[in-house]
Amino acid sequence: MIKKFSFLIGVLMFGLHQGQQKKEQLQKQNAELKKQIAQINTDLAKTRNESKLSIAYLTSVNQKLVLREKVYNNTQKEKRFIEDDIYLRQLEINRQNKELAVLRKNYAEVLVNAYKNKGVQNKVTFILSSKNLGEAIRRVQYLKQYSDYQDKKAAEITNAANLIKKTIAQRQNSIKEKENLLVNQQKDLATINAERVQKEQLVAEFKKNESKLTAELKQKQTQSKALEGQIRAIIAEEIRIAKAEEEARRKAEAEKIRLAKLAAEREKARIEAEAKARAEALERERRLAEAEAKRAAELAARRAEEERKRNEEAARAEASARDEARRVAAKKASDEAAAKAKEAADKLIAAKAAETALAKRKEEEKKAAETKAMTSYGVSSSTGSSFADNRGRLGYPADRAGRITHRFGRQPHPVFKNITEENNGIKISVPSGTRAKSVFPGSVSSVLANNDGTKTVIVKHGSYFTIYSNLGNVSVSKGQQVSSGTPVGTVAQDFDGSYTLDFQVWNGSTPVDPLGWISY
Repeated sequence: MIKKFSFLIGVLMFGLHQGQQKKEQLQKQNAELKKQIAQINTDLAKTRNESKLSIAYLTSVNQKLVLREKVYNNTQKEKRFIEDDIYLRQLEINRQNKELAVLRKNYAEVLVNAYKNKGVQNKVTFILSSKNLGEAIRRVQYLKQYSDYQDKKAAEITNAANLIKKTIAQRQNSIKEKENLLVNQQKDLATINAERVQKEQLVAEFKKNESKLTAELKQKQTQSKALEGQIRAIIAEEIRIAKAEEEARRKAEAEKIRLAKLAAEREKARIEAEAKARAEALERERRLAEAEAKRAAELAARRAEEERKRNEEAARAEASARDEARRVAAKKASDEAAAKAKEAADKLIAAKAAETALAKRKEEEKKAAETKAMTSYGVSSSTGSSFADNRGRLGYPADRAGRITHRFGRQPHPVFKNITEENNGIKISVPSGTRAKSVFPGSVSSVLANNDGTKTVIVKHGSYFTIYSNLGNVSVSKGQQVSSGTPVGTVAQDFDGSYTLDFQVWNGSTPVDPLGWISY
């Protein structure tokens, strides 16, 4: 039963360790969330007088409320982990108390036995009553071990008691931590309720000024539509010019290619003629080598046959000294014929290799001549824009971090549900004085002056365009080359009092969601 109980406690303590890790994770999350809340409070304090009734301000309040609720929920989870810790600590205290009771009982029995056999005289008698020296030594060792055992049991009791004190202290700390957590939780709950009231007041203020705000909003939408028309016209003209330039470039390139091919063909014909003459010469050399090799091979075969016959005759006639001399001479002539045959064969191999090398060199020279002609006439392959290759890695369109208040596409208005907004990009609420900056290298296609006094900058990146609207002033001009991060203008105040950058990305004449392109 005790083993089962100890196993259960072990499992629970493992769970306690896991719970402690999760609790620490929650505490880290809460610390990060509180940093974000503090930043939002700072931003709200800066823009309170500027924003008046702005969507950006309401969005910040909403976001802060969401973060507060996350903190509160994390605190709830943390409280449960602390309660589990208190419960498991109590179980551990109960287990340790039981173990301590058993230790004390065993130690009491040891003390009783020791008391019954106490005294130096008894120990001496116990040792002297041994039958021999060996038994006496064993009794001395026994008494020492018994004394050590008593000390060990006393130390175990002391350690167990100290461990219980430590566990009780940990449990008390957890109880205090829970009490502090509950106090903070009540404060958080009160703050959440206050911020909910603030949000409701803001929404009520929006409702109270609904007619004025909706009129201004519709006017802004009308201006946006007019601006969109201008943007589409400019992009269409840019596309038309680009197509015309591309067509002219293509025709010029085709003419260059035609002239280059003619020059290449002439050069190839020259190379072909030279190679043909050289090939004919090599062919003649090869044929001569083949004939010489054939004659040498026939001569070598004849000499070898003559030598064989002489050897046979010499063997039959028991050759004389003269026959021996003739045989040596024949052998020498045969070797010379074989050497000439080998030399002729080597010449034939070299002639064939020369023909192969000539054919290979001819093709290489023709290819090099074609490449040289293309280069001389300025023919080159066109390269596409790398804008598309950097999708998701483009720079941020402002030199200060902001908050997205309007997303891409058709979106319901966050307050006035009867109004739908059509956004060709995203709107980013930024601090006063923020500068918009180019997200990628390109050239300024146009700088537009809008009806409301703001300006718009269009930057061309090959077949793509980025658009920066609602600028108070601009720092670039039409045709200017810009790099990634080049400031294009300062963000202006919108009709609702907030400073909002309208940022768009167009693929040709089609707007796309900027959030899929920039690293936000």
